[in-house]
Amino acid sequence: MTEKTGYKVIAELVVAPHGVGTSLSKYVKEAVKIIDNYPGIRVWHHPMGTVIEADTIDIILDVTKKAHMALINAGCKRVITTLKIDDRRDKIRRMEDKVKAVTDNIKN
Repeated sequence: MTEKTGYKVIAELVVAPHGVGTSLSKYVKEAVKIIDNYPGIRVWHHPMGTVIEADTIDIILDVTKKAHMALINAGCKRVITTLKIDDRRDKIRRMEDKVKAVTDNIKN
């Protein structure tokens, strides 16, 4: 079990409403509420989606489903959800480690 070993599952989630006009923030906020209130995860929102760090893939899949359904429940007739999962078991790391590995020692 990943909780005891320290391994984390890191995922990037995009939940996008379609057919509701050009201003989407009203709907996206509903997904963000679900994600921000989901217990036991770490979250980083960025302009094009959300990165989620959790102990298990089941948690990632559950919060994804709930965020997706939040848009359906908000009245969206079409929702497209994209999920990219990094489930690495050979090395303990956090989402910040992934960024640091790329940005360390970059010359201007």
